[in-house]
Amino acid sequence: MEALFIYIAKSSGLVILFYCAYYFLLRKETFFNSNRWFLLTGLITSIALPFFVYTKTIWIEPATLDNLNLSELTIPQINKEESLEINWNYIILIIYSIGFIVSLIKFVIDFYSLHTILKGKKIQQQADYKFIDVTENISPFSYFQNIVYNSSMYTESELENILEHEKVHSDQNHTIDVLLSRFFCLIFWFNPILWLYKKAIIQNLEFIADKEAAKKISDKKAYQYTLLKITTHENCVAITNHFYQSLIKKRIVMLNKNQSNKRNSWKYYVVIPALTAFVILFQIETVAQEKGPGIIEKINPDKVESVDVFTIDKNSTDADIDQRVKTLKEKFSISTTISELERNSKNEITSINVDLKDEKKVTKSKKSLTSNGIEKIGIIIIKDKNGIISFNFTDTQPTVISNKTEAKDILIKIKNTQTSNTNNNSKANSDANTSIATNVNTNTSVNTNGNTVRISTKTEAKPIIIINGIQTNSNVDINDIPTNEITSVNVIKGKSAEDKYGTIGKNGVIEITTKHLTENNEQSSSVKIQTRKDNSVVISSDKINIKSSEKPLVVIDGKITNKNPDDLDPQKIEQINVLKTPASTIKYGDKGKNGVLEITTKK
Repeated sequence: MEALFIYIAKSSGLVILFYCAYYFLLRKETFFNSNRWFLLTGLITSIALPFFVYTKTIWIEPATLDNLNLSELTIPQINKEESLEINWNYIILIIYSIGFIVSLIKFVIDFYSLHTILKGKKIQQQADYKFIDVTENISPFSYFQNIVYNSSMYTESELENILEHEKVHSDQNHTIDVLLSRFFCLIFWFNPILWLYKKAIIQNLEFIADKEAAKKISDKKAYQYTLLKITTHENCVAITNHFYQSLIKKRIVMLNKNQSNKRNSWKYYVVIPALTAFVILFQIETVAQEKGPGIIEKINPDKVESVDVFTIDKNSTDADIDQRVKTLKEKFSISTTISELERNSKNEITSINVDLKDEKKVTKSKKSLTSNGIEKIGIIIIKDKNGIISFNFTDTQPTVISNKTEAKDILIKIKNTQTSNTNNNSKANSDANTSIATNVNTNTSVNTNGNTVRISTKTEAKPIIIINGIQTNSNVDINDIPTNEITSVNVIKGKSAEDKYGTIGKNGVIEITTKHLTENNEQSSSVKIQTRKDNSVVISSDKINIKSSEKPLVVIDGKITNKNPDDLDPQKIEQINVLKTPASTIKYGDKGKNGVLEITTKK
């Protein structure tokens, strides 16, 4: 809906631009034919240009949320009071529809009036023209090749002048201009400039017809008297080129005006800088894309059709590189540019820059520079079932890809490797206005036991456990990490888990981030992890002894309660927030000194 409103606004703005250029610079010039094409170009441009958007991609470093200090985080208050919200988009759409229907009805009535006049009338064919002599008291008009008039209302010389005028309209297909301008008024009925634009088009067509007819008429004064006489007949059909126009004075002035100097044609080009500014301001869309593994993490392994990896290492010959470039171009339509290629005395590559670019103008670049020979550069090409190709650089090099299942496993391996690398390289980052939520889906419950947070999954199959970005063994033991050892706990199930981790996440994923890490981002020996027989995951640490009486405060739907969260129906739990001191004491006072579990249930 918003995109439609933006399009209408852009199109209306372009119409205003062309009308202002015509009104202030061109309407007094005698370049009538040029003015005609200028006005028509304005209409076509206003429809077409908003569709053309140039996408500019900028690369940014991936954002991370690792190593957040939960004790420094606060949970914003959520106002759950329901209020009546007016959807202005629908109101505007209704108003627009009403105006459009009214304009459409008027358009249909005009066509019916024209049909009524032409129906059953005798047609006199002369060359390409169809002359229709009617008895109605109407102003002469033309509609494509039809020229309609009432011969009894004019003298022979007056009728000759009128027919010469209407022949010009017919020869130059002015009816198309009239219908096109009327169509725009139908679509953009709310824009008053459009109605002025339509009037300018019709008026300029009359200038053209007057000018061309006057060339074939010996008595120009008699032609002007004919114009004055026709003003007494005000009955005319709206969608035709009719001889009568209310601005007769302007027509006579333009008919007697000297030809404009050709040097004034520069005025047509004034609109070009304005159109350029429009494109720069509104038609260039900047898209920020994360560097690194972002493009791969968004791909669902179940939808992968094929995975191809091409490598360049220090021993790659020029022929090897040329063959890889050729294959990427022919098989995947990816242009590869190799630059800054340098070799040492052993003919080993020491420096190389690889640029990739596909037909959609998506680009990737990787540069390697060492003194002892470059690291291995891997180029991964992923094709899904819809034929969409994604590409990126990877340090993971599979040896053989024999089937579709193996391709998926390779993709999962790459994703897990990149996730681990992201965690290893991330810096601590905290935000006082951020809250960490544990999203709990169907068949998941949350228990409290002293100071311990337990997340129990009721499914038959075990979920995978990710601790500090590392996937653990399915039989790993988890024992009682106190809540102040936990930075965050996140439970992912269903499609979200599979989208992020592939098929290995089909039974759900438990992501745990703890405070005590070794330099290699491994779990400290003081942290014990255990998976119990009922598939419940319990986290604890023997490094800190907490009395069992120090239970965290439980808040369900904003109310402090003594209820055991384990008694809640798992299907009714929507979200869990783990709140630590000092944030818990700031929000709940002394009651929150041992931490707070905020549980939101489904309504």
